[in-house]
Amino acid sequence: MMIEFLFLLSAYVSFMSGNAQATDGYATDSPKNVFILAGQSNMAGRGGVIDGIWDGIIPPECKSNPFIRRLSANLSWEEATEPLHRDIDVNKTCGIGPGMAFANSVLQGDPSSGYIGLVPCAVGGTNISQWARGTDLYNQLIRRARAAVQSGGIIRALLWYQGESDTVSFEDARRYKSNLQRFLTDVRSGLQSPILPVFQVALASGEGPYVEIVRQAQLGAELPNVRCVDAKGLELQPDNLHLTAQAQVQLGEMLADAFFQTPPYPLPRNSTKA
Repeated sequence: MMIEFLFLLSAYVSFMSGNAQATDGYATDSPKNVFILAGQSNMAGRGGVIDGIWDGIIPPECKSNPFIRRLSANLSWEEATEPLHRDIDVNKTCGIGPGMAFANSVLQGDPSSGYIGLVPCAVGGTNISQWARGTDLYNQLIRRARAAVQSGGIIRALLWYQGESDTVSFEDARRYKSNLQRFLTDVRSGLQSPILPVFQVALASGEGPYVEIVRQAQLGAELPNVRCVDAKGLELQPDNLHLTAQAQVQLGEMLADAFFQTPPYPLPRNSTKA
């Protein structure tokens, strides 16, 4: 009996060890809830970046969590850590964006969410015309989003923060609303998700004089299941263009609140505020 017990104990320990290794390597338990992060620099994250150097400070709301994963540039899942866009927006220095604060707020608000998968796609300095159907940015977004759900899971929303580059030209600003709606329609079509929830951010800043024209286009988007979260008034860094790290935390929490307030939410939950 003792030999049989020791054999069973050894087998159990071996099984648990192998199971832990599989979990640590993310061979199992792919993210159930997938969120696409797209747009330009404020989505990619410039919080804490001054003169091209990131200070390396990670706010507690942006800390890593074993239940939050990130799809890397090579399409593999890994534990999400800041900066989320470090291998996507490769031509600029990335810092803190809204993605980690958003994901941590979702987990805090709904601990039953399971594994959350973040799919970074944002690239700084991009005009919305560069995201049109058939462009490299559009194709990369669709490719990465599809790869994120190959092992199961559902794309729960697109988080979109873009438009600063479209404030430079009056024509770009004037056409922003139609370009935005066409882009979102095309993304939904490309992902075969005609009512995919979209949480877009209304600009807090811009590169040119036509910020209000673009903001009005964002606030007045006329597509179903598209919700606008207004970043106006959030603190900007000295360049008067990019959000500070703490402002990015606030934005991430605002996006999480908007997510919970949109069907199939709200669910019973705790506040997403820290």
